[in-house]
Amino acid sequence: MSLITTEPAAPKKPSIIVTAGVIAVLSLLGIGGGFFVGKTLLVPSPPAAATPAAEPEHAAEPAAAKDEHGAAPAAGGEHGAAGAAPSLLPLDPIVTNLGYPADSWVRLEIALQFTGPGDTALAQDIHQELMAYLRTVSLQQLQGPRGFQYLRDDLREIVDLRSKGRVSKVLFRTFVIE
Repeated sequence: MSLITTEPAAPKKPSIIVTAGVIAVLSLLGIGGGFFVGKTLLVPSPPAAATPAAEPEHAAEPAAAKDEHGAAPAAGGEHGAAGAAPSLLPLDPIVTNLGYPADSWVRLEIALQFTGPGDTALAQDIHQELMAYLRTVSLQQLQGPRGFQYLRDDLREIVDLRSKGRVSKVLFRTFVIE
């Protein structure tokens, strides 16, 4: 009995035409998908021709709202405190050293959104309260996202107590520890 051994046939290599076709189809799908995502993510800017046409109508209103010295009247002048829109008042930057370690410094810039017209005297009092509080905080209390969240909550509580509800939001602009 003789054994005849036959070697298995080598698998066929794909033709170059099929490979080129697959690459072309995948490229077209990638380009089309990129175009679609780009169009859906981009927010169209307002047309430049519509902006100048709207300005002349509203240009007369601010000029009429100014007093005889050319300054705008104080917020709440005609409408009173009940009809006044919320105002945003940025505080001066707070730069102070931390409680521990004493060689660590913090710079904090915040803005206060008042429910009515802004009160600069109250804002200065709040500024001083926040600076005094930051001088008692240690670096370990501020570490990590949870420490920052605790700081934000503490500062909001100080502002709420000091303003008696006249400040609706405390907005952080910058926060740097050195």
